[in-house]
Amino acid sequence: MGRARRARKIAARAAFGGGLGAAGLAVGGLGTWGLLRGEAAVARRLVGNPFDGEPDDDGVYGAGPGESLQMLVVGDSTAKGLGVDDPRQTVGAIIATAVAALAGRSVQLTNLAVVGAASADLGQQVEHALERVPHPDITVIMVGANDITQRVSRTEAVRHLSAAVFTLREAGSPVVVGTCPDLGVIEPVPQPLRLLARRWSRDLAAAQTVAVIEQGGRTVSLGDLLGPEFQETPKVMFSADRFHPSAAGYARAASALLPSVLDALGHSSADTGRAPDLRRGEGIGPVSVAATRAVRDPGTEVSGTAYDGDEHGRQGRWAILLRRHRTPIPRQGASDEVEQPPPAVDEPLP
Repeated sequence: MGRARRARKIAARAAFGGGLGAAGLAVGGLGTWGLLRGEAAVARRLVGNPFDGEPDDDGVYGAGPGESLQMLVVGDSTAKGLGVDDPRQTVGAIIATAVAALAGRSVQLTNLAVVGAASADLGQQVEHALERVPHPDITVIMVGANDITQRVSRTEAVRHLSAAVFTLREAGSPVVVGTCPDLGVIEPVPQPLRLLARRWSRDLAAAQTVAVIEQGGRTVSLGDLLGPEFQETPKVMFSADRFHPSAAGYARAASALLPSVLDALGHSSADTGRAPDLRRGEGIGPVSVAATRAVRDPGTEVSGTAYDGDEHGRQGRWAILLRRHRTPIPRQGASDEVEQPPPAVDEPLP
């Protein structure tokens, strides 16, 4: 079964209460599973927990006339910024600072993310966040890694994420979700667990995208965003535990999310407010196919759209795929399974 089809099935089960299923695919019996559990335990010991605490990045960033823009951040340890000492180095703080500079208004950041959180914890985080900020201007969610490491059902994980996005959209907040990172790039994780972790991570990220778009949010693929840099300069891109990003790693993630945040807020930058560019491998297609392509290309945004007055095609919800990174390299076969609309996709979208 292709990843696009798996993503559709996982998201559909999450929406309609279907059966749960394991977080990973079948791995060859109890003996293999026992081996993987043992390797996972070794990886946890190697990663350890060298940090005394997590940064508190709540506060006002930037300055300008008028009321502050209200920004929420929810999710797991990457959303919280575990691994850095300076609160200004978290993903939320970096995005808030940039938004304030480009929008000419201060940004009030409220971060309710929790270290160790999985998707099931999003409901409580969102509830508390909306008690503090009833009408956020923008919400950023980063979640998924702990669903993989805790072997949570992908269907269950997607259901909780979908519910969180729905609640936030009902409160009037645009939502940008950084999908599950590719755990296959984490050096302390041994093989074959690393290979399976990559497959599970990518499947979850694709299913997250399908569900988020259905609820009116948008996603940015984080995937193996730090993978090449980790191989070349692991001490620069990752923190002391070799699992969480360093300040440089968080800055890279923030740079991938920022254009989507700006676009959701209605503010322009060098890469917002434009139509898909066929030369960059962008376009319109079913969300499940766009999600699968985004997984392979970190920094790619997927958002919902209508085509020719219709939000759905034969394979599901229409979505726009935009490669937000600076030098996108279209991959061979990237358009496999895409239901192609008429070719004028490089014209202004509806």
